[in-house]
Amino acid sequence: ASDLPSADPTPVVPLALQLALAQPAGNAAYVARPCQYVDAAQTGCASRWWTAQRFAPDIIEAVDRAVDALKVQAGARRLTLVGYSGGGAVAALVAARRSDVERLVTVAGNLDHGAWTRHHRLPPLDGSLDAADVRDALRRVRQWHFAGGRDTVVPAFIAEGFAAGFPVDTRPVVRRVADNDHRCCWAEQWPRLWSEVHGTKE
Repeated sequence: ASDLPSADPTPVVPLALQLALAQPAGNAAYVARPCQYVDAAQTGCASRWWTAQRFAPDIIEAVDRAVDALKVQAGARRLTLVGYSGGGAVAALVAARRSDVERLVTVAGNLDHGAWTRHHRLPPLDGSLDAADVRDALRRVRQWHFAGGRDTVVPAFIAEGFAAGFPVDTRPVVRRVADNDHRCCWAEQWPRLWSEVHGTKE
């Protein structure tokens, strides 16, 4: 039935990986969400980790630890976190708990899952943290949020509403890309979008 959760949360089209592969400069790493690319049954992953509790504190902690390991491996001091779709929420929630993130960039990011579930008439994501609740911690992070004008999965108003909740002097940049939907054509455009982020003056 269409209302049953998937038995495997691994993306069919790993767009976030495509973004990492299209990265034009610097180190880039792709961090899958917990329970992706593994046999969920054999690893003890419960479907709640990719349904209602997809942004649970344990999930954010796991990704934060992965970022720690990658930072050491790359010898990095400052980080740019990029998140696509639900990964946008994860990136924002991780950025909010760290002091070494200088840029947060999301692509079609679900930055307010309360607004998102209401829009789609879905049950609330009980047990999940919400990026919309950590705006105060994100005020010190430079942010760019790209949203597709044709995206019906995470409509552009989600990112725009998220940004509107910041004081004017710390408001993130939100760019609505008119012809893009949830998948097309972010990976192809990524080098140009990255240059836009990287080239923005302090």
